[in-house]
Amino acid sequence: MRILLAGLLAAFAATSTSAAEIKPRADQLAFRDLYKELVETNTTLSAGSCTLAAERMAKRLKAAGYPDADLNVFVDPAHPKEGGLLATLHGADPNEKAILLLAHIDVVEANRDDWVRDPFKLIEEDGYFYARGSSDDKSMAAIWTDSLIRYKQEKFQPKRTLRMALTCGEETSTAFNGVDYLIANKRPLIDAAFAINEGGSGMLDDKGNRVVLEVQMGEKVYQDFQFEVTSPGGHSSQPVKDNAIYQLSAALGRVGAYQFPVTFNDTTRAYFKQQAAIRGGETAKAITALLANPKDEAAAREVAKDKAWNSMMRTTCVATMVNAGHAVNALPQRARANVNCRILPGTPVDDILRQLTTLADDPAVAVTVIPPLSPTSPPPPLTATIMKPLEKVAAEIYPGTPILPTMITGATDGAKLNAAGIPTYGIEGIFVDPDLGNIHGLNERVGVKALYDGRDFLFKLVKLYATQ
Repeated sequence: MRILLAGLLAAFAATSTSAAEIKPRADQLAFRDLYKELVETNTTLSAGSCTLAAERMAKRLKAAGYPDADLNVFVDPAHPKEGGLLATLHGADPNEKAILLLAHIDVVEANRDDWVRDPFKLIEEDGYFYARGSSDDKSMAAIWTDSLIRYKQEKFQPKRTLRMALTCGEETSTAFNGVDYLIANKRPLIDAAFAINEGGSGMLDDKGNRVVLEVQMGEKVYQDFQFEVTSPGGHSSQPVKDNAIYQLSAALGRVGAYQFPVTFNDTTRAYFKQQAAIRGGETAKAITALLANPKDEAAAREVAKDKAWNSMMRTTCVATMVNAGHAVNALPQRARANVNCRILPGTPVDDILRQLTTLADDPAVAVTVIPPLSPTSPPPPLTATIMKPLEKVAAEIYPGTPILPTMITGATDGAKLNAAGIPTYGIEGIFVDPDLGNIHGLNERVGVKALYDGRDFLFKLVKLYATQ
């Protein structure tokens, strides 16, 4: 579920990624065939099968020489179509912890009547691949599978074991989730020094120039809360002061007027420092002042004019749904609202519950957490172990492109791994247009050259991680 950060398309002059037709290398054609098979395997929750997609990728790995013992298509009996794949390339040093390569293979629903092209056919047109999941996240799942095949073909022996997990359920919060299942049931098979996941793409400007390469280091925590007021009700011709709708509305008004304090972590501090250098002028002055003093209200107001920046620097809570009353001529007996919060990593959900209860400021308003309770953990560390190899490979494939650490304000399965003690980084290396390739929307796409370059980037980067 990639929700990337806005406000990045700024003053860097970078190399253009042309949408012109390219002539694929032989190895790229082999990758395209694998990618096509994965994309064209429907994995929507309503009509698809992640299990089938996992089996097809396992078949390719087996054909490349992986023994059955290193391939595990895992399926919960209660969810026969929501299976996934674990694959292992053993390292030479058993004392070194593994690297986990994670990608989800489920996709958002797509209605054929709304799309210009069949969403479940890979179509190459005008320098782009179009299909549901062409970007999110089958691009990365295909790259991981293809990389393991290439390593085997090269007889590459990593120092660290490489583990790949292709999972289902990331796109639907109420569905069976493969990462949750693996943590609970197969933890030894995914245990790792760190994991690489979706969440950090490259950003292009509207002319196709590379602007910045993102590295996701942490993400906000998703949690819903319910506000509820109950009342005996009565006839609308005899109104009373304690009206459930008014009481709920007043509580929501107080939530809407409140802003959580500005709080920086290592990732967001590094992000805003680089943004100050990029932007310059009054924006840079405001960012610099806020970094020096997060309680500087004037600076906070200036920086918060960018809604993405506002979300990065504080917890946010917003009312998203309301349901109240039962008849047009009766006093409401019940009024409910959903308040959706995106919580800074490391902040306990209970802390936010207490703050929302304080803001409701009315004993008649019951504030509760809506299950499931999201895991919370601090962001993974910004270390040279992660950054130095990344900088080296980026300089080779994307010379001159700045690297920007980010904390996404959406959600991926990385939050679950971080909470389970496996530091997880969003490193995709695939550059996307300013509209993010319309992921989750109509006519989802990814640039052909961008995908092939991202494939080379991740192939070389994982090799470097596995041998350092």
